[in-house]
Amino acid sequence: MRIALLTYRGNMFCGGQGIYAANIARELHALGHEVHVIAGPPLPELDPGITLHEIPNENFFALPMRDALPKDNPFRALLPSHLWELGLTRFGIFPEMTAFGLRLLVRWRELMQKHSFDVVLDNQSLTWGLLGLQATGVPVVGVVHHPLHIDREADFEVDPRFRRKWKRTLYFPLFMQEFVVPRLAQILTVSHASATEIERYFGVPKKDTAVVYNGTDTDQFRPIDVEKETDLIFVGRTEDRKKGVPYLLDALARAPKHVTLKIVDGRIPDDGLVPQKIRQHGLQDRVKLVRRMLTIEELIRQYSTARAAVVPSFFEGFGFPASEAMACGLPVIASDGGALPEVVGSSGDAGLLVPFGQIQPLADAISEIGDRPEQAAAMGKAARRRIERAFSWHEAGRRTAEVLEDTVRAYRRS
Repeated sequence: MRIALLTYRGNMFCGGQGIYAANIARELHALGHEVHVIAGPPLPELDPGITLHEIPNENFFALPMRDALPKDNPFRALLPSHLWELGLTRFGIFPEMTAFGLRLLVRWRELMQKHSFDVVLDNQSLTWGLLGLQATGVPVVGVVHHPLHIDREADFEVDPRFRRKWKRTLYFPLFMQEFVVPRLAQILTVSHASATEIERYFGVPKKDTAVVYNGTDTDQFRPIDVEKETDLIFVGRTEDRKKGVPYLLDALARAPKHVTLKIVDGRIPDDGLVPQKIRQHGLQDRVKLVRRMLTIEELIRQYSTARAAVVPSFFEGFGFPASEAMACGLPVIASDGGALPEVVGSSGDAGLLVPFGQIQPLADAISEIGDRPEQAAAMGKAARRRIERAFSWHEAGRRTAEVLEDTVRAYRRS
């Protein structure tokens, strides 16, 4: 097949969607398919043989107004395709997915004439433009890692004030995704938990959604022999309310005072959730912050300096921080949010599950792991075996290819 893989933000350090795009592109290419990644910045790093097409984006949303205008040519922001996007960002709206789809639609005829794609695999943009692409006769398979409605719910959980609710409702393109998702040729997701939420929010029956678990590269993410620096490690975007960081720090304050935590996030603001909670509980001597972007090797080393990982999320469509930590030989203390029970397992062999948002059970699990280092080490070995057995990128690529092939055949028959 000739596959157009869309990702509105392509770099692996953008989060799970970037990790997914790079790895699934590699595996589909290894299976003999012709893969073209069509991406917005920051761009992905792809294996040789995979073609990259860039959809430019000025990244207005991430910048204050004084920095938003392009330095080389400020008047470029006045182009119609840029001006509306800049205007929306000033009202707190996130138009990047919409803009990506419209800019792609403008280029689609040229790309199709040159490459004649058999199928489009969209990585969570779920934008209006997909309906235009599908109208040209190419089926679109939409990857929904999880509905954005869940991010909004997580925000409301942390900050229920009306002003905050109004701002976050404006931010997320919920109506667009509610309209687009049911109209795509096929929906694919990365866990049964996400499939349930897709049915809830988008009306796509769970039986009609293909579930293909993400993989984790166990050759890359592996245990390494380094000195242990902390008891616990958290890796993720701390300002993402969905990640449950306030509850983690509340629980740490209740755990024995010898238990320490390392937080890895290169984007912790000085006035953000983490500094506020550390000051509130007087945790300055128990929490170490790694506030820079890490290479993969640096991240693996950070995992290996801890005795256990903690993932207290409101919801995870899959949960790369959990699977990567497990591949590095760490047991995981995780909430029961979304797919985490599917990744960690519910037997207790590879990690401990606690109810989301309940501080004392999380504190108790932290204490249990901290007080039993030999048990934690045994759980870590079991965690790696689980990832090796159940979550490989090769298997994810093979099953994704099957979904794409089935979709192309069904679309041609219709």
